[in-house]
Amino acid sequence: MSKLKIYNTLTNKKEEFKPINPNHITMYVCGPTVYDFAHVGNARPVVVFDTLARLLRHDYRKLTYARNITDIDDKIIEAAAGGDIAEITNKYTRHYEEDMAALNAEMPDITPKATEYVEDMITLISDLIEKGHAYEADDHVLFQVSTMKDYGELSGRTVEDLLAGARVDVASYKKEAPDFVLWKPSTADQPGWDSPWGRGRPGWHTECSAMIEKNFGNTIDIHGGGLDLIFPHHENEIAQSKCSHGGAALANHWMHNGYLTVDGEKMSKSLGNYVTVHELLEEFPRLGEAIRMCLLTAHYRQPVDFSRDGILQANKQLGKWYKLTEGIEATKPASEVLESLRNDLNTPKAIMELHQLSKDENRKGELLASARMLGLLEREFSNPGSVGINLAHTDIIALVSERAEAKNKGKLAESKEERIKHFARADEIRADLAMLGIKLHDKPDGTTDWE
Repeated sequence: MSKLKIYNTLTNKKEEFKPINPNHITMYVCGPTVYDFAHVGNARPVVVFDTLARLLRHDYRKLTYARNITDIDDKIIEAAAGGDIAEITNKYTRHYEEDMAALNAEMPDITPKATEYVEDMITLISDLIEKGHAYEADDHVLFQVSTMKDYGELSGRTVEDLLAGARVDVASYKKEAPDFVLWKPSTADQPGWDSPWGRGRPGWHTECSAMIEKNFGNTIDIHGGGLDLIFPHHENEIAQSKCSHGGAALANHWMHNGYLTVDGEKMSKSLGNYVTVHELLEEFPRLGEAIRMCLLTAHYRQPVDFSRDGILQANKQLGKWYKLTEGIEATKPASEVLESLRNDLNTPKAIMELHQLSKDENRKGELLASARMLGLLEREFSNPGSVGINLAHTDIIALVSERAEAKNKGKLAESKEERIKHFARADEIRADLAMLGIKLHDKPDGTTDWE
């Protein structure tokens, strides 16, 4: 068995994965800030690290995978507009988990919420003050970046660079421009917790360091997230944790997925070119698995360009594999697929290997098991017809029968209006099935077959 190799952002090279304890792998991935629906770009790290988790569980005895929920943040407070933030966060946490489940993403082992770890954050901040790495100013507590010799090791940004590029309008309570907030005051109408520095709430970066320490100790095997989190979020996590833990590494391997793009531009709310997973699932009912496949078609470190056509193409391909594996029991993943995934999670190569497996009648069990390593072909139906649509054979037959009945009623209708109504329904069913990758074969005596 080949060794897992992953690209480590910290060292800027692909290297062999060396776990702290081969019998128990630890992984933490930054999760959502729950004030709105997640867009497809937010879903990419979920799919990427869910796929990695499947590989780690296959190759190692045990994995504990944590993905946090940020449920206290200025964006959440703004969205709540003076109301109960728990209503906002509970609502969008539920939607997030449902939408990610529709992409065949398994729930992590631990899903810590920031509001449940405030006391741990206060303890961490107090420790940083005591060790001379943080200071209190104007009801805030800030981390003093210049007290850390190797700040910037992940992003390549030195303290000197940050000082040179500092804006003139730096907050008055900061000693130096790069210093970042660990604790901030809350007004009477904002959520807050009692602390040694007054009533307030934690800064964004503080939660991940506290959650990792509480659940895993000082150092974990893998820390993951999107490329946009390298600086300042992950850089500041490292600073907090290393300075609190006597220089111990926060994580030995740092993995970051690339952006999702639309027409070559990063998908983001600020650019207004985003679409939420929730919207896509309403537009393409039951096509979550096809969306997942689209997100796996590019290497995780490279951009992946999103399109609705891509979803439909993935849907058709998956449908062919579903038909091939109908009635087949999964055996074991093919070595070619495992080798691809162990080579820095090369999912495009793994998908290419699935195509090769599908050509061999004797390897259908391996095809099914290998696809499931990627979170694909996981639906259990007697005859799913086409991927992602999750329609059983009986569902498709029912729609074909309804269409035939509508056409017959149209032929027998006495009025023009009735004829138009019934034929329109027949056309609508054909169009719906076509969108989901099902082709009907019409003959003079009716629809005799479909694929």
